[in-house]
Amino acid sequence: MKKFKFHLITALFIAAATFTGCAHYPQNQPLTSAQCNDTYNFSKIHSPEGSDETFIVLTFSGGGTRAAALAYGVLNKLREMPLDKSGKTILEEVDVISTVSGGSFTGAYYALFGNRIFTDFKDKFLYRNMEGEILRELFNPVNWWRLASPYFSRIDLAAEIYDEIIFDKKTYGALAGQGKKPFLIVNATNLYQGARFEFTGRQFCYLGSDIRSYPVSRAVAASSAFPFLLSPISLVNYPLTCGKKITPEDELAREDYWANKRRFYSSSDKTIYADEKEHPYVHLMDGGLADNLGLRAVYDLYVREGIRTKINNGKIKRLLVIVVNAKTQKKESFDKNESPPGLPTTAYKTATVSMDNYTFESVQVFSDLISERIKAQQDIAGCQQLLDRHAHGDYKIPPLAGGNLKLYAVDLAFDNIDDPGWRSYFNDLPTSFNLTHEQVNNLIDIGGKLLSEHPEFKRFIAGNTNLGGKRTGF
Repeated sequence: MKKFKFHLITALFIAAATFTGCAHYPQNQPLTSAQCNDTYNFSKIHSPEGSDETFIVLTFSGGGTRAAALAYGVLNKLREMPLDKSGKTILEEVDVISTVSGGSFTGAYYALFGNRIFTDFKDKFLYRNMEGEILRELFNPVNWWRLASPYFSRIDLAAEIYDEIIFDKKTYGALAGQGKKPFLIVNATNLYQGARFEFTGRQFCYLGSDIRSYPVSRAVAASSAFPFLLSPISLVNYPLTCGKKITPEDELAREDYWANKRRFYSSSDKTIYADEKEHPYVHLMDGGLADNLGLRAVYDLYVREGIRTKINNGKIKRLLVIVVNAKTQKKESFDKNESPPGLPTTAYKTATVSMDNYTFESVQVFSDLISERIKAQQDIAGCQQLLDRHAHGDYKIPPLAGGNLKLYAVDLAFDNIDDPGWRSYFNDLPTSFNLTHEQVNNLIDIGGKLLSEHPEFKRFIAGNTNLGGKRTGF
């Protein structure tokens, strides 16, 4: 009997060791030469003729279920509002959605499943105690041996849950296959650089990797991998088999240190992937560590890709940017004590200070970028009037391409709430993935209310009326 027990225990240890060694996160796959031009990029999104005249960008911030529900409320309000007399809603005209952390659940779900979000997303995610579900799996003995592996961790377990119960095991191939707007940018943070990492085909080309086969759930898991609570998501950096990772544009940017430092550093953040031996792996965490609004991705899309081109070609007449910011202003009391705050408080504040700061500046920087362009066209028009009035001869100043653009920048935040009681209520909501039904419903309601009452959004709606569309009541 003793001999039997010895053999049984030995067999269990061998099985456990084998199982532990086999547990591994799902790796991103290398990009083949045949796949290089068949990926998920903004340029691949089909835009019917005239559909870009009103170009709409949404950004959803981090903030757990609070952020996801607030973003849902904005989507729901946009669905209720007609864009013009054609009967199209404003939501149907959304071109780009850039997301971070909690906002990534809502943005990714809508990009994948469209209006289905309004029938099942509340039960699938918003009303669900995701923290409890992850904890149950963590304490499930079946997963203990897997979690003992150095290549499988808490975030991989969370991603499996998201994949199964929220995203129906969809990959980026499903998004690419749709070929239609909105274009989704899920944002995470590269721990090595502290730089923004976006889940797009362009970014994955720097890794020599195929984004089409990558699960959307793992992108969302990386975007929402809050420091200390969850571990990083890891990616493999492969050689690129169909060209150079460092593009001609990157080469030019690397010469721009003194002329354009923002462009220089943006390029440097990407070109490190060209050295696969020095950087064979990439480890990603919460996107809020680099940009908690998701607005930097839109800035890059404007500077490096198609938005500016569409403006220059006169395709975009009106640009509406809606920033949904679920940041809270919870009152702290630790500065009333002489003794410093404890480790948990210090760790949390360390992780969130960079997320919370400079949100206003991020909105302003992007708004100023477009406004300067509009002002340049106005200056040209003013100079032309002076020439026409005073100069002898027919002198024409070349117009600025796309100079007649109209910009509407809508920044939604709890600080916009007039009622101090409700403002305090929303600012006191926790950053978690477990809110009550009542809290979720209140967040959905306030999301719609903040949007419809925002002065810039009202100006946009008034522009719809001037274009012959239907004016929506508030």
